[in-house]
Amino acid sequence: MEDSERTLFQQLIVDRDWQDYDRFLPRFEQAARDLSALEGPAALATVTIEKRQFLRWAHNDVRTLPRREARRVLAHLFRPFTVEMLFAPASSAENAPAAIRAAQCGTEHPAAMEDAVMAAAEESAGFAARVEASNVGPHTMEQLEADLRRIVTTYPNRPVGPLFEEVRTLRDRVFEKLEGRQTPSQTRDLYMAAGVFCGVLANASFDLGRYSAAETQARTAHMCGELAGHNGLRVWVRGLQALIAYWDGRPADAVRLAEAGRGLVPEEGTAHIRLASIRARALGQLNQPTAALTALLEADAMRERLGDTEDLPGGMMSFPREKQLLYASSTHLWLGGNEHLSDAEAAADEAVELFESAPVEQRRLGEMSLARLDLSLARLGRGDLEGAAHQVHDVLQVHARRGTESVRKRLGHLQRTLSAHPAATSPTAIGLREALADHHQHDPLSLPPGGTR
Repeated sequence: MEDSERTLFQQLIVDRDWQDYDRFLPRFEQAARDLSALEGPAALATVTIEKRQFLRWAHNDVRTLPRREARRVLAHLFRPFTVEMLFAPASSAENAPAAIRAAQCGTEHPAAMEDAVMAAAEESAGFAARVEASNVGPHTMEQLEADLRRIVTTYPNRPVGPLFEEVRTLRDRVFEKLEGRQTPSQTRDLYMAAGVFCGVLANASFDLGRYSAAETQARTAHMCGELAGHNGLRVWVRGLQALIAYWDGRPADAVRLAEAGRGLVPEEGTAHIRLASIRARALGQLNQPTAALTALLEADAMRERLGDTEDLPGGMMSFPREKQLLYASSTHLWLGGNEHLSDAEAAADEAVELFESAPVEQRRLGEMSLARLDLSLARLGRGDLEGAAHQVHDVLQVHARRGTESVRKRLGHLQRTLSAHPAATSPTAIGLREALADHHQHDPLSLPPGGTR
């Protein structure tokens, strides 16, 4: 191609020795990060280009101007030139800025000097990027960590469906980074982030009643935990796998999976308390009272030793006392009998009180609903129909806004229990059954099969 036919973009990448994609890409991505830091938004820091797109630009195979994000980055990278100038003929008089005209005349125009200074700085930055051999800058990791903390903190209070797509996007972003180059410590951090995001997707799939998808996501999350060398994540994922099995009606598998995590020593936190509590609930379902109560005592002893330990990154990955009480109440309900019924009611009542004590925007809505349903079943067992109905109506209001499969299944169990209750024909029972039937009819989670938390 003759020089006169070149676009300004072609001329500039030749002048700067950026004709190769591998040389151009780090400059482009660095410009995206710089522009994101200067003007925002944060998502701009992750903008990149594929090789075939670069080759189209480099060979003047451009039918339309680049998309909005790429236009901003290109204008920043090749400032003071606009994108329209970049893809117009370099020799076009009306498009040639002062810097090009001055260079053609051999004069030291200030704009030309500015361009040369910036080009030299970018070349030095490119050299540093190659030596560092990393596609992950400090800003990238800071943003990922902030996104991760936000997701795990807000998950228990947000509708699952919309959040799923957001987490999926974040996971894909981490996967893309892992396909590039970074230092070993950055790779470990990326695997940790990927593992958490896959774990959240597993939990979300689980809450939406998609067991198979949840198990696939959980296996990937566990693998990422192994690659990151993080036992805390691995133990948490084992607990999640055990919960999937528990709600899928496979309590023996739940015990086995919970046992599989016991040999791992987490870095900190309550992961082992969660495992013991999950084991207790599954053993209760298997009607093994001695083993179930032993597991509950084990969880209590670990809680006593740890005190109010903070889990990192917290949120849905922590196991506060109220969740431990919820699991204990479920265990006692499985074991049955007056004494266990009384223990179940006491544990569920305390759990509900603790869940309610959190600020409204931080409440664990699904787990609080499960605690209310355990409390209602315990009260129903001792004939307190009014007390049971009060808890159920609160659950129906929350579940209409943030539905999960576990709550749906527990509501179904309560509905069957109520139908067989001696007071089933009382006005309170009839009204409650009608409310449950109406809710079930309008509940989108009632349509597909599956289970969850």
